[in-house]
Amino acid sequence: MSINYTESTMREAEKIRDKFTKAIELTITDPPDVQIGTTPHDVVFTENKLRLLHYRPVVKNPQAVPLILIFALINRPSILDLKPGRSVVEVLLSKGIDVYLIDWGAPGDEDKHLDLNHYINRYIKQVVKKVKRISGSPKVSILGYCMGGTMAAMYTALHPEDVQNLILLTAGIDYKVEGTLTLWGDKENFDVDKFIDAYGNAPAEFLQSGFIFLKPVENMISKYVNFYENVDNEAFVENFLAMEKWLNDNIAVPGEVFREFIKYLYQENRLVENKLKINGKLVELKEIKCPVMNLVAERDHLVPPDSSLIFNDLISSKDKETIVFPSGHIGLSVSGRSLKGLWPKVADWLIERS
Repeated sequence: MSINYTESTMREAEKIRDKFTKAIELTITDPPDVQIGTTPHDVVFTENKLRLLHYRPVVKNPQAVPLILIFALINRPSILDLKPGRSVVEVLLSKGIDVYLIDWGAPGDEDKHLDLNHYINRYIKQVVKKVKRISGSPKVSILGYCMGGTMAAMYTALHPEDVQNLILLTAGIDYKVEGTLTLWGDKENFDVDKFIDAYGNAPAEFLQSGFIFLKPVENMISKYVNFYENVDNEAFVENFLAMEKWLNDNIAVPGEVFREFIKYLYQENRLVENKLKINGKLVELKEIKCPVMNLVAERDHLVPPDSSLIFNDLISSKDKETIVFPSGHIGLSVSGRSLKGLWPKVADWLIERS
């Protein structure tokens, strides 16, 4: 039996082949050098691996109260400044906010003993002191993202005199709500002491594989099918490659702070139960009395919304607001919908209270 291929069929086959070849080149064989985190800034403070970035203002008279962005210890903070048109930093600057960002850097084996006390009472405290000195403001505003939001809440509870306004972004607070990460981190499923004693730091590869397997089909199949289908869309390709660069630039987490997060929060839920002590001092969320905005991602698969929503019930602030936005954990900081519909409102909220 012979098969007759029409000219149009052959042309379609060539298009599919060329499209597939282009997709492979862009993602595997010859990926372009994508730049992320490019908003102009100056490094104004360093300690160990930590760098404090101060973004150059784009308005004549920025707000008097500066804002410090605190990201998680996992991945890089450039997700908050991914690329032009996909940048929370860019939106905040355009509204006149004076923006600083903590880049934790990549820890080495020598950093495995760094604990919550070191991050809260040393690193963040030193950053706050430096920003106060540069800005001349007696207080700062803080925005904490994910694990960085949890630490921002801890810092504000321990040092309320430093904080003018607090914004939490997909921050884990109650770790006993249903969720895959909570299940994986349970005592019966994960012996964190043996793990950290063996590895020193929590390896980047371990953390990355965990996030991938939270949504295996989407992370390993669906997104690449979607990329193939949109490979001729230049804007889509630019955004995809920027996100891939950020997603795959993984860093380890210092062993001791990882151990404490798993034991004290995931396994024992000490923050919510008012039992968490840092350097001997109880972290009492009721000590938070400043204005608070709690930003929650409705479709968050990393930090379930219920883990964040409880926060405003545990603090003493009179001026507090919760926004549940129709987005995922990462989309809340990079999607066009959130950058246009959410972040200008966040900036206005800050301005009114600064």
